[in-house]
Amino acid sequence: MSTPRLVTFVTGNAGKLREVQAILPPTGPIKITSEALDLPELQGTTHQVARDKCIRAAEAINGPVLTEDTCLCFNALKGLPGPYIKWFMKSVGHDGLNRMLAGFDDKSAFALCTFAYSAGPGEEPIIFEGRTDGRIVPARGPTTFGWDPIFEPEGFDLTYAELPAETKNGISHRYKALKKVQEHFEKIQGSA
Repeated sequence: MSTPRLVTFVTGNAGKLREVQAILPPTGPIKITSEALDLPELQGTTHQVARDKCIRAAEAINGPVLTEDTCLCFNALKGLPGPYIKWFMKSVGHDGLNRMLAGFDDKSAFALCTFAYSAGPGEEPIIFEGRTDGRIVPARGPTTFGWDPIFEPEGFDLTYAELPAETKNGISHRYKALKKVQEHFEKIQGSA
């Protein structure tokens, strides 16, 4: 078995780091270390934001990096707040996010996770996405991790915040994207 590839996961979010460590197998093809960097975030599409962030992180770390961006997209608002959910959440909170949909019958939404990997400075990032469909509901469950209390994934009557961590980590947008990251590194490992 090959030695796992060491990759720096760039995040200052302890919840994201905890989920990534819980989802990736400890004996998998990559070994994650983490570092918090304060990087400016480009405004644009999900891919543009993820690519730019990854390029900046690879330059700052001077080595292989994995970055992550999470979107919460309301179908009634044609995908907004999308990549700006962090700022919407800070500004209006759970209740404000719900009020944004007050005039719409359509409460459907999707959670989108985009990981970007760069082998180092000057290397073009590879993008991996995972999506979980669901709907926006009044906040339920612990309010300790972002917008989890208002997102109820399709097929469940519990919000992300109410689900046991193992269940959430087996169905989430982050899990689906990380599965693609893991498959990419397994393929590289297999061809080495």
